[in-house]
Amino acid sequence: MSDKLTEIMAWKRQEIAPLIREVSLPELAAYNAMAPKPPSFAAALRRDDGKLAVIAEIKRRSPSAGAIASGIAAPDQAIKYRAAGASALSVLTDEKFFGGTLDDLTGVTSLFRQNRPAVPCIRKDFMVHPIQVLQAREAGASAILIIVRALNDDEIASLFAAAKMAGLDALFEIHNESELDRAVKHGAKIIGVNNRDLAIFKCDLGLSERLIPLFPKHVIAVSESGIFTGEDAARVRRAGAHAILCGEALMKAPDPAALIEEFQRT
Repeated sequence: MSDKLTEIMAWKRQEIAPLIREVSLPELAAYNAMAPKPPSFAAALRRDDGKLAVIAEIKRRSPSAGAIASGIAAPDQAIKYRAAGASALSVLTDEKFFGGTLDDLTGVTSLFRQNRPAVPCIRKDFMVHPIQVLQAREAGASAILIIVRALNDDEIASLFAAAKMAGLDALFEIHNESELDRAVKHGAKIIGVNNRDLAIFKCDLGLSERLIPLFPKHVIAVSESGIFTGEDAARVRRAGAHAILCGEALMKAPDPAALIEEFQRT
């Protein structure tokens, strides 16, 4: 694990420590049965029209880019993304490093429930315990993120089981072949290649070009980070990506719809 990711994960474990309690699979299943059903994240990534799906990210800042859009209101940005044709949204809920909160996610999903159509949202955070899965479900998420390199196999299994019982999809994030093997062994249905090396924060789309062709055919392939232009999107599309996750470029774009259209022209 990279030094920066080690720092973030150490903080995340400290941050959630006061919240930790046993969260059983029956509790998650019971909540899922009584709560409003969120739209399917997985289904949104396999578009009927065959176009590249775009997961548009709401991100105020990041360790690599610094301040991106510090004053943005998450629901306002979500409305822009929906109007622009985003297939799904990624909502950062980590405050210390990315300037997000769970209230951002709740605000977006509540808005979509009141003003259809709803767009599926993934809770983008550093997940370590099932209590965070319950939080995500309560906030209206459709999916959670599982960063393979940041977790041991028991933690991955626990998070994935919790997600399934809560009615959520899981995006397994990988960065190399060994992490891909681990994700596949856990039964991942959606796998994303993070093109950014979290050790040095350098992006290389060649990672998606190298790794996505190795995915099992049934897996939904996502390319994350470092996608700024139509040509970037075309590169990972040719490698087999069904979807891209894009944050910084869309947050800064004066016209997100034009950029999403450029991505989908591949």
